[in-house]
Amino acid sequence: MTETADDLSAPLGQDKPRRKRRLRLPFTAMQALAMLLGLFLVAFAGFAIFNKDPLGGEPMTRIAIREPRATDEKPAASGHGQDSKQESKHETREAPKQAAPGEQRTVTMIDGSTGARHDVVIGAGEAADKGEAASAPPPVMAGIDPKLLEKSRYGMIPVVADGSKPFNVYAADADRAKAAKMPVVAIVIGGLGVGAAKTTDAIMKLPAAVTLAFTPYGSDPGKLAERARAQRHEIFLQIPMEPYDFPDNDPGPQTLLTSLSADQNMDRLYWHLSRMQGYAGITNFMGARFVATDAAMQPIIREAAKRGLGFFDDGSSPRSIAPQAAASQAMPFGKGDIAIDVVPTPAEIDRALNKLESAARERGTAIGTASALPVSIERIGAWTKTLGDRGILLVPLTTAMLKSKSS
Repeated sequence: MTETADDLSAPLGQDKPRRKRRLRLPFTAMQALAMLLGLFLVAFAGFAIFNKDPLGGEPMTRIAIREPRATDEKPAASGHGQDSKQESKHETREAPKQAAPGEQRTVTMIDGSTGARHDVVIGAGEAADKGEAASAPPPVMAGIDPKLLEKSRYGMIPVVADGSKPFNVYAADADRAKAAKMPVVAIVIGGLGVGAAKTTDAIMKLPAAVTLAFTPYGSDPGKLAERARAQRHEIFLQIPMEPYDFPDNDPGPQTLLTSLSADQNMDRLYWHLSRMQGYAGITNFMGARFVATDAAMQPIIREAAKRGLGFFDDGSSPRSIAPQAAASQAMPFGKGDIAIDVVPTPAEIDRALNKLESAARERGTAIGTASALPVSIERIGAWTKTLGDRGILLVPLTTAMLKSKSS
């Protein structure tokens, strides 16, 4: 056997030195980096799957609404003030679940014209579904005739007294004799009460003849409505009603639904009516399905007429039965002709206003609807300044409704 130099250099009788073994890892540095990247991707995917935020972390405005608590007060004496019955097990659509006492529920409201999201936080909403009375109803606004109010389980709601109707008492001042002789235009700004800044802009920057429609939501819609009336604006109350794509498109808590009984919807109507006072009438907030459903809509129109209110249909549903229902009750009625800011750009808003002006000349009366977008307020405000020079009179909604009824 051949010996190497290392073997020969070792002293006789001694063991030959052993070579050191190198410790080898089972993977390379690149393989370790790939493993770390894989773990990161798995963790990210798990967060995306199991995180329950449907808005993906978008910033939202949270507006707390205090719901009524239970007391033993009886409902308003109107024939519909019985405790709401539970929904039938055979119904195909369920009403939105209310929060249990002490629990909070969040409803995201999306402004269809702007895409703005408003997260409305609801607490103790179960009381409203069960028809329980409110221990702290909204306060009565300034300048309200107490004779035109009736106590309900949720607060004060409008009523006819001594022949006086809220529609007539709370209608804004207008030269109706002049309006009868020339073309008139009315403009209704809706979606107010949620978002104090845009509501204040509409109140302060638009002419008093522009009618403002308030939703029943917001931290204090009555305070903003009171301010609008102080600036001589006429106000209407928007009633949330079921759209065709409900519940994917949810108008908000206590929405009137075609799946509920007439008594249940009446109970919800009372809740909305109690949020503020001083409105001349009500109007739909969304509600394409509800206003087209005769069995659901007729009781609401009858109740509104009995309480001396007018009804304004915003014109968004071509199948609405509101015109026929209102005519059967001989109640003041109006319907929107043109949505002014469907495309919220200055050029398109100006084009819609020109169409509204043309419609007024052709028919004698035209009603436009819009939201409180800054661009809408700016363009409508500029347009109204020269409207009289063109032979058209800007009037409150009630004046346009009365002229349409008499013509």
